[in-house]
Amino acid sequence: MTAIPKPAVPYDSRYEVEEEGEQDTKAQLLQTLHGISATTYKDSGHATRSVHAKSHGLLRGHLNVLEGLAPELAQGIFGQPGRFEVVMRYSTIPGDILDDKVSTPRGLAIKLIGVQGVQLSSLDTDATGQDATTQDFVLVNGPAFLAPTAKKFLGSLKLLASTTDKVPRLKQALSSVLQGAEKALEAVGGESGTLKSLGGHPETHVLGDTYYSQVPILYGQYMAKVSVAPVSPELAALKGALIDLHDKPNGLRQAVMDFFARRSATWEVRVQLCRNIATMPLEDASVVWSEEESPYFAVARITALPQAGWSEALSRLVDDGMAFSPWHGVLQHRPLGSIMRVRKAAYQMSARFRFERTGHVMQEPAHLDDWPAS
Repeated sequence: MTAIPKPAVPYDSRYEVEEEGEQDTKAQLLQTLHGISATTYKDSGHATRSVHAKSHGLLRGHLNVLEGLAPELAQGIFGQPGRFEVVMRYSTIPGDILDDKVSTPRGLAIKLIGVQGVQLSSLDTDATGQDATTQDFVLVNGPAFLAPTAKKFLGSLKLLASTTDKVPRLKQALSSVLQGAEKALEAVGGESGTLKSLGGHPETHVLGDTYYSQVPILYGQYMAKVSVAPVSPELAALKGALIDLHDKPNGLRQAVMDFFARRSATWEVRVQLCRNIATMPLEDASVVWSEEESPYFAVARITALPQAGWSEALSRLVDDGMAFSPWHGVLQHRPLGSIMRVRKAAYQMSARFRFERTGHVMQEPAHLDDWPAS
């Protein structure tokens, strides 16, 4: 049984406090994201996500919950050993489809199929998929959120939205400058989430990163952040690996396809429990929870066998036909904090915008029987 350094803090509703003007922030957030979707749809004629529009990897796998977990870790869908079908979607932040030379932070959305428990959608009259048996984890390759509060997040999103529909070549030039600035900053021990979000992210392999929920969720009777880390040797070897993206507008996607053409991969799903509410708050998403105070512990493993990695058929199935949201899941893993609260309606709006224009039905998958062979 895994040793626990100190007791986890049980969830208490007092730890969640509505931010001043939160409802107005939510309304402005919806307006901003809808504007991004409307702009890109007008340009391309194809409805895409408001953010994380471009996919670089679309994978099918299985998640196995580990045996012998400590009671504090054996919570929610990880409460007992089990096996679930999994969809994984690698992406980058912008809402427009850009050349990969515009290098921004990467995302990993994961959908587990066949989970048991009370679905959040069953408690929400505005939601679809009340009969769902899914659990989503929406992750980014950094341990903390760009902004501390919903209002600050709105400001950052407006900055990102202002770059939508701008000249692609200028974006590439700006990205090159920002990457240089970020590299110089990191050389002296610094880092800028803003520089990275606007195009200053290093041109590294998407499969080599560890991805984080950044914001907390309920973890049964506790509170936690979630991460997914590469652990199979060939996958772990890609950590920090640079990719030549010159004249390769879809170079990240091709790198994923090349990897899975011949190789399997394994990731660990890890959980960091809140052990001190003062230093691990729910309402400041920019705080990195100390791993010395609360280490991440493995609760499951995801395995993906050799496969296409990405294809037009997979894109139609996953990019066009599926929605990923932290609010797709069971009550025992409800999202926490202002960032998560205001994003709930945003995820619903983005999915509705896409599905109304693509003709897809808004419902959660019950199986992967229609997964394309290539």
